[in-house]
Amino acid sequence: MTTLADYPKISAGKVRDLYAVDDDHLLLVTSDRISAYDFILDTPIPDKGRVLTAMSVFWFTQLADLMPNHLVAYDDPRIPAEVRGRALLTRRLKMLPVEAVARGYLTGSGFADYRRTGAVCGVELPAGLPESAKLPEPIFTPATKAEFGAHDENVSFDTAAAAIGRELAERVREATLAIYRRGAELAAERGILLADTKFEFGQDGQGTLVLADEVLTPDSSRYWPAEGYVPGRAQPSFDKQYVRDWLTGPDSGWDRASNTQPPPLPDEVIAATRARYVEAYERITGLSLADWPG
Repeated sequence: MTTLADYPKISAGKVRDLYAVDDDHLLLVTSDRISAYDFILDTPIPDKGRVLTAMSVFWFTQLADLMPNHLVAYDDPRIPAEVRGRALLTRRLKMLPVEAVARGYLTGSGFADYRRTGAVCGVELPAGLPESAKLPEPIFTPATKAEFGAHDENVSFDTAAAAIGRELAERVREATLAIYRRGAELAAERGILLADTKFEFGQDGQGTLVLADEVLTPDSSRYWPAEGYVPGRAQPSFDKQYVRDWLTGPDSGWDRASNTQPPPLPDEVIAATRARYVEAYERITGLSLADWPG
């Protein structure tokens, strides 16, 4: 029987670990780890890895007609039983050194850029937009991939084009906005707003652009409940913002500027965070996490 120890570990990220299966395939294992403010927290969130894996499988299926993706299987003998349900067998790709970000609403680092410059990643926007405002149309705002422990940096389209070539950058922009629009449309049907999201792309041996990593999960996307949406303030979200808010609130006793490891999460924060991840999956997919393998 295949075990995880049979595969060489290639890399370990904040949430995912990557293993070599053979010359053509990788095993992408999603843990229950959660990160915030560039720290991996000491406290995992139960079922988070299963939610992110199940959500990616759902979206890879929904988006298959738009573009190819790296998913080979989520239930395969080559996936060890110990990680079944939170691991994907994927194709090996040459990954692009930029993250593809689509924004439909003005929030997060995009809102910070806008307040400072009136633009996001060089994309000029109308004056006077409040926080969480819906943009006139979705925009492509790439970012550089940072080393572990550092921040990704928002960059202009021209900077991304200089890194990967203009023709490829234009293909990435087109794919990013098409995927965002499809995701936002389906989420809206379920009463959820897709504020922004980031994708990773790679190329196969023939140079075909391939959607990779995770897609439209609560870790890579900001999902807001449509009910109660009001521009001009931060929105409640189905992601780890709840954890961030607790860490920077008075109850944690943690100073973000101290550059020290955040404290363990209390049980009520763990439970509330898990509930948000599970609700996002079940509302968007219409499926029950209890039925997911693993």
